[in-house]
Amino acid sequence: MEPATPDTVRGDFGGAVFRGAADVTHFMRAGDTLAVRTAGPGGATQDFPVPYTFGVDPLQQYLLPLAAGRLQALSVAWDTHGKRWFHLYGDEHVDHGDILHWTRPAQNWNDRCAECHVTGLRKGYEAAHDGYATTWIEPNVGCEGCHGPAAEHVRWAEAARSAGPSPVASASKGLVVDFGSDGSQTWIADRSSGTARRSIPRHSRAEIETCAACHSRRTTLTDAYRPGEPFLDSHRPVLLEEGLYFADGQVQDEVYEYGSFLQSRMYGAGVTCADCHDPHSARLRAVGDAVCARCHEPGRFATPAHHHHLPESGGARCVACHMPARTFMTVDERRDHSFRVPRPDLAQQTGGPDTCTDCHRDREPAWAASAIVRWYGEPKRREPHYGQAIQAARRYRADGEAALLDLLGADSSLPAIVRATAVSLLPRYPGPRTAAAIARAAGDPDPLVRLATVDASAMLPAPERLRVLAPLLDDPRRAVRTATAATLAAAPETALPQAHRAARARALDEYRSVLTENADRPDARLNLGLLAADLGKHDAARTEYEAAMRIEPQFVPAYVNLADLWRTLGREAEAEAVLRRGLAQAPDSAELHHALGLTLVRRQQYDEAGVELGRAAELAPNDPIYAYVYGVALNSSGNSTRGIAVLNAAHERFPGDRQLLYALTTIGRDRGDLTAARRYAERLVALRPDDLQARQLLRQVAEPRGTDRSP
Repeated sequence: MEPATPDTVRGDFGGAVFRGAADVTHFMRAGDTLAVRTAGPGGATQDFPVPYTFGVDPLQQYLLPLAAGRLQALSVAWDTHGKRWFHLYGDEHVDHGDILHWTRPAQNWNDRCAECHVTGLRKGYEAAHDGYATTWIEPNVGCEGCHGPAAEHVRWAEAARSAGPSPVASASKGLVVDFGSDGSQTWIADRSSGTARRSIPRHSRAEIETCAACHSRRTTLTDAYRPGEPFLDSHRPVLLEEGLYFADGQVQDEVYEYGSFLQSRMYGAGVTCADCHDPHSARLRAVGDAVCARCHEPGRFATPAHHHHLPESGGARCVACHMPARTFMTVDERRDHSFRVPRPDLAQQTGGPDTCTDCHRDREPAWAASAIVRWYGEPKRREPHYGQAIQAARRYRADGEAALLDLLGADSSLPAIVRATAVSLLPRYPGPRTAAAIARAAGDPDPLVRLATVDASAMLPAPERLRVLAPLLDDPRRAVRTATAATLAAAPETALPQAHRAARARALDEYRSVLTENADRPDARLNLGLLAADLGKHDAARTEYEAAMRIEPQFVPAYVNLADLWRTLGREAEAEAVLRRGLAQAPDSAELHHALGLTLVRRQQYDEAGVELGRAAELAPNDPIYAYVYGVALNSSGNSTRGIAVLNAAHERFPGDRQLLYALTTIGRDRGDLTAARRYAERLVALRPDDLQARQLLRQVAEPRGTDRSP
């Protein structure tokens, strides 16, 4: 980020016009003053000054001011390589009503961008007038952005320059964070493996976690962050979530580098960001494959015997196979930092991309998998991979529970982000074994796993959840403490052990502080509302939900939770009105259609309810809950044949979902179709042999065989 001047602006402001799918944008210059004419809030065309540039390579954006101290990132950007204007969302029709339009909160610089592009940010959101008084020490990322306050370093430097006695220790040069600059660690060549190893184990994560504050997909907990502090004290990173990562951990959406790097063998071996990157120049430590050769012996790895491609060809480059690239923001190519071994045999199992056929586009992954076997032997194709378990759970497969439990029990050296993701998926298979695994995960040494435990604990009975989570109210990491406080907010004071009551009060105060600091975000307002509702403060909850809708009218969870609040108060008409208001903003939201359908059921408007529930199931075919509710509703309304068809189709897609099997079993039993009921009950018992309810159900449908009226 820099002030917009003739020296910093790279785009063509000499009267250029960009005609996008929704808006026409003009770029104008009068002397050194730059302006953009485009559709602003409400869609009216206006002229906007350009106070700042944003980015240098491979694209440059421009920040435009809106009311109340807002700076917004214009979505029409300059391609610094192709020398052209382009829209970040390509040919999509993104007009002023779209959540992605440059005037909306998703493109707000103060909240979404500034943290990583200036030094010493104070966002300064003021809820009273819904505006910003944002300040920063300097634009761009300065020394203090990574090393912390520099007053002591300046004193050290001045003393060094004068050759006088230094007032601070010279080893750290007065830096708050020096990232181990004493030179005690080196990389030693290992002739047996061809790969270097650290001379001493990595003793600190300070460097990686300082980089993670910007190079990760995460939620910011506080802007009072100081470099060198534990990452989960200031941020909450995402796990390997569907839509962001493929099941095998490869990058799918724009998640930056941290989550990928945590999966890598290099991270496990002690490699840090600065081993490959010079943080001051933002360049690699060496050019091309030479950066890899610093640790990996070229005579062993940079040869056709290893990579099986012609020397000097694109396929012979290390990054071609081990760091596949994806393009974001239309022109920005970024490489996956999980440094994985190509596994084309996994492509069909996990749904992830295959780097081999990304290049050999006329071939199939099976062809590439056969080549891998020829080159490296059959074992390379049979090594288990965590992506198989994650994909099984994502698809509610029958083997998903065992795969997750095996993943969590087999290898404690598995990357923490993988173990945390496995924990987050356990609630898809509720039962005593998964409950026990969640309880064990609460004591994991890695805070990412403990954090995942907090969310997964929703499947536990309330007393068990309280027992498992209460110790985490005093967790060393803020992200874990605040998530635990939110989860246990509604627990009665008397239910908490005396030793944990003060800890909950402290953690709740901390949680409120996090939400208040982020009160410009609709999700923070939603969580303030949920907290108020948990504490029985219904008026405050309504106020926060309405604030979330005002900030972002298309924020679906606010409508759903406000409707649920009205439901708990017995005011179904108000609940229906809120949901219809939400659908006017987000007509394709499965969640809103589903909630409206349930509201209409309670209002005994069954025909219309069926339409809404069916629409939800249609819009979200990968979520079994919608099909389950729709199928049960059809059966209850007298259309059993259609209901069974919906449930059976969902069962074929999600064979490990027990709700679907329970519904199919009981409907078959009640209709007298005991053959079908037995078939589904047997599958239930096979999924969970220790499920007493399933065994009892199987006995019910197995005993009266003489009354079977199945066709």
